[in-house]
Amino acid sequence: MRRHPRRGEAGGEVTKGPSERGAEVGRRIGVPLMYGLWKPRVLGAWKVPATGPAIFAVNHSHNIDGPMVMGVAPRPTHFLIKKEAFVGPLDPFLTGIGQLKVDRTTTDRTAVTQALGVLENGGVLGIFPEGTRGDGDFASLRAGLAYFAVRSGAPIVPVAVLGSSERRGRLVKGLPPLRSRIDVVFGDPFEAGDGSGRRTRKALDEATVRIQGRLTAHLENARRLTGRESDT
Repeated sequence: MRRHPRRGEAGGEVTKGPSERGAEVGRRIGVPLMYGLWKPRVLGAWKVPATGPAIFAVNHSHNIDGPMVMGVAPRPTHFLIKKEAFVGPLDPFLTGIGQLKVDRTTTDRTAVTQALGVLENGGVLGIFPEGTRGDGDFASLRAGLAYFAVRSGAPIVPVAVLGSSERRGRLVKGLPPLRSRIDVVFGDPFEAGDGSGRRTRKALDEATVRIQGRLTAHLENARRLTGRESDT
């Protein structure tokens, strides 16, 4: 049976990554904030591996999706977040709660190294595989998710956030209506690779196709479970 690397095991020296303690602080901030402002309904949280590395693959249709997952997930999460979000006081805050700044216009080696460090240390990495905010339907995936999953051997946990972009709030137009219901559905973890250990471009392309199929199926199932099939 193939073992995933645990804390300090992945090929020797552990890459220095963001603070897991900081991510836990972020989670503790997020819990009362998300549950205080909205009405999250969380399904399948028990499917998240209790220990060891994992990758949350989250659909992305609203800016609140990342904070919502951070607040309701059973484990602290380190999200890869576009560098444009790290402005003013948000920069030290996001860094302090263990989030990763990534430059999407180039191959950001620092962000890649830090993200792999999260997984090598047995942590949870959060990724929006579509690369940017859109319809949140996993219709177009970038190769980054496949790279991290195949390179680390960490299982992917599909996460569907539903209801965050249905309506605009009356008090704050850029946010969902206060006290509205937002569903977060965690799916079954799965392996991205084909078991061969290959990391070639072809292997990553094939992994991306497999991942997209699993994520799309999870999103459809999540819509059925939550009664949001009419939202499509």
